[in-house]
Amino acid sequence: MSYEKIQEALEILGLPTLITKEDIKRRYKELVKRYHPDRGGDAKKLQEIKEAYELLTEYIEGFRYTFSKDEVNRRYPSLFGSEDTGVWSIK
Repeated sequence: MSYEKIQEALEILGLPTLITKEDIKRRYKELVKRYHPDRGGDAKKLQEIKEAYELLTEYIEGFRYTFSKDEVNRRYPSLFGSEDTGVWSIK
């Protein structure tokens, strides 16, 4: 897996670089309906879509999340106090 392959998969699915897992699923389902051979679609294009979806889901499933204080504060600065007491409190 490479950055270029991920970018290619995003392009095939018509997705931006900042997305959720649900965005990927939703777009995949839309494209499967459109390109499925039983609905008059293109089998080759459907295979390309399936491979792009599998690549992106493999990347997501292997992604490691961080729940460090710095990361949480970066993503949600208004939820937690800025005092470094070692204990978080919701404002």
